[in-house]
Amino acid sequence: MSGIVLLLIQSLLYFGVMAVLFRTRHAMGLGAFLCALGVMHFLETYLAAVFFIQLPFGLLSPGSTVLFSGKLAILLLFYIREDAETVRQPIYGLLIGNFLMVALVATLRLYGAPVPLQGYNPDLTLINQMGLLMVWGTTLLFVDAIALILVYERLRSLLPRSVVLRSWISLSVILTFDQIAFFIGLHWVTGTPIDALYGGWIAKMGAALVYAAYIGVYLTLCERTTCEPAPQPLSDIFHKLTYRHKYEELLGTSSYDVLTGTLTRERFETLGPQILAEAFAKSRRISLLIIDIDHFKSINDRYGHVVGDAVLRRAGECLRREIRSHDRVFRYGGEEFVILFDDLAQSDAVSAAERLRQAVQNVLAQEFEAAPTVSIGVATAPDDATTLRDLFSLADARLYEAKRDGRNRVVGGHDPAALPR
Repeated sequence: MSGIVLLLIQSLLYFGVMAVLFRTRHAMGLGAFLCALGVMHFLETYLAAVFFIQLPFGLLSPGSTVLFSGKLAILLLFYIREDAETVRQPIYGLLIGNFLMVALVATLRLYGAPVPLQGYNPDLTLINQMGLLMVWGTTLLFVDAIALILVYERLRSLLPRSVVLRSWISLSVILTFDQIAFFIGLHWVTGTPIDALYGGWIAKMGAALVYAAYIGVYLTLCERTTCEPAPQPLSDIFHKLTYRHKYEELLGTSSYDVLTGTLTRERFETLGPQILAEAFAKSRRISLLIIDIDHFKSINDRYGHVVGDAVLRRAGECLRREIRSHDRVFRYGGEEFVILFDDLAQSDAVSAAERLRQAVQNVLAQEFEAAPTVSIGVATAPDDATTLRDLFSLADARLYEAKRDGRNRVVGGHDPAALPR
């Protein structure tokens, strides 16, 4: 049988079975699909190391060309029809499971030579080589899978309507990287000839084309009515794939002010410079608001600290409810709050601050006899300042201008004295 025909049959069998398991994921659950995806990595590595076939364009291994390339294609299909938080589960499962396999074998090797059995003596040299290649191959698989998804997403702006073309280009780019990187380790461990580098690369380019076509056929026949999710920033996808957003959520949760539910001043000191730097890198403006509850000390003195705490709590709740989901509100200290508005120009920030001032006033006036009001100072980067410290200082100066002019007002760069209500 022709080697190319054999590879095509093998690829169709592999993708077909995995596609059926994937298609039935809602009925069977993901367990069967994920187990089938993970069990063949040792076989892939073994075949990639010792099993080659000769084709007109060079040596190639079915383990690398068909099985490994197919696994990446299946992970890409998984991402296309699910999301980054779901596809990271098999990516990390493969990483941990394969490393565990190597660790268990390495532990057994500490015993020394096994008891010889007639006709069944293990090839310890091959076992040692396979351990090294498993570590190298597993590391590459982890990097390849994450990079594949990021490249695919990066192409969405260039090829918004062609899933197949995006899949083909993404697979071609990542499989080229993988072929070079894995061959370096393979040649170092086993002395595989250079002919396998060229032959394997040509074969993987063919595999990228074939698997991209398979993805297109599957999506057309099986999940044609399912739309792709809306594009997300690459940084968000990367954070989800690497669990970084979970760390950030945990860090954020531990940094909330207990009384008001807003972020703490410490989080402002940490997040503020990061938000500002990211905004500058993307040519966006950042507006900083400092909000102070007017005559707060007299509220504490007249009504007591229990009422004062209730005023702070309701003010914080109101501010959190009124801002956008990607903006941040912090309790800076005492009765002062700070808000960072992302991608909001000076005039828009002043308008948003006026809306906040009215919203807080309406809420507090209904619930407290003192009817507290707030004063707000607004500054915008890079128009007003280019560092967080200077931006805060200018907003603070404008806050005191608002308090000096009678309180219950907003002062910004292009709105020196909003009328009190």
